[in-house]
Amino acid sequence: MSGAAAAPRGAADRPSILEAPTPDAWVEDALSHLPELLLDHANCEKKAASSALALMFAYAEDTRLALALSRLAREELRHFEQVQKALGALGVAFARQRPGRYAHELRAVLRTGEPGRKLDLLLAAALIEARSAERFELLAPRVPAPLTALYEELSACEARHFELYVDLARTAAPAEWRGRLEVLAAHEAQLATTADRLLRFHSGPLERRAGT
Repeated sequence: MSGAAAAPRGAADRPSILEAPTPDAWVEDALSHLPELLLDHANCEKKAASSALALMFAYAEDTRLALALSRLAREELRHFEQVQKALGALGVAFARQRPGRYAHELRAVLRTGEPGRKLDLLLAAALIEARSAERFELLAPRVPAPLTALYEELSACEARHFELYVDLARTAAPAEWRGRLEVLAAHEAQLATTADRLLRFHSGPLERRAGT
């Protein structure tokens, strides 16, 4: 990738594929909108499991991918259960949310024809997991006690997940994966750092009105 990839703050020894760090403003917004963030986090865990299962069905002939993502999907569902438990402990009631733009706009630039589609799906999943790992690490020291240990655990898990997806992408397209990752990582960085109307786990910081 061009330039130095941004490592999560406090995790310089952990490799990363992110092109830009999460803005400090997003962290402050997340902490001041914690119930909203937690509800989106629970949905993200379900979506991560669903995405892994979708890849398993789409590329059923790839036995290594299927077995690896079967394990990953089970782990994501366990994370969902852990987040639901934390929501109960913090007294956060379930509420429906409008989806944020991050995943939709990231997937909008993925190729739809093979073999490029498989590579792009794997790299997009890697970027989402890497962003999750970074943000869990940023939040862990500052969230309420029921979440601190969980977010520390999830940061390590998501880092392992993004490395798995990168490895699967490297295997799928040895000559192309790095250049394509550079393109997608630049787009992901823009989505994760530019201002958003909705605060979500993978959004940018909230839009600021004049005078605020």
